[in-house]
Amino acid sequence: MGEYEQTEPAADDIEAVTRAVITASRLLVAVSARSLATVEDSITLPQFRMLVVLSSHGPSKLVALADHLGVQPSTAMRMVDRLIATGLMSQRTNPDNRRETVLSLTVEGSRVVQGVTARRHTEVRAILRRLEPAQRGALVEALDAFNTAGQEPAFDVEDPDPHPLGW
Repeated sequence: MGEYEQTEPAADDIEAVTRAVITASRLLVAVSARSLATVEDSITLPQFRMLVVLSSHGPSKLVALADHLGVQPSTAMRMVDRLIATGLMSQRTNPDNRRETVLSLTVEGSRVVQGVTARRHTEVRAILRRLEPAQRGALVEALDAFNTAGQEPAFDVEDPDPHPLGW
């Protein structure tokens, strides 16, 4: 049997469901990686995640940015330095506390986040169009249940910013 052939799982075959979800996660990671392909020579995935956090949350202090990313401030500072050097981020003195700096996206940084997000959206939509309408409906129902079980907040069409970690 080929790698992509499917067998009908038993009514509650947790291993079959696990394999299907892992396979889908590989596909989604591949889509995400392809969406970054046009900028991968200038920024890394962790750097892109930093840009997404700034895009989602607006200008930020270094410590808050590091906290959102789950990294040490020293690690975040190295990424900030690189992103400032590439023109994707800027820093300015905090008007409320002159000892602090505030980090923000440049116009080019915003363009990068929007472009990568648009490419990912386009590719996912193309994959979904290959499904029958009934399959798409079943997928929505299954993914909604999966996301609820994993306590993942729903995507809001009115506020389409990606997850703070860049996914």
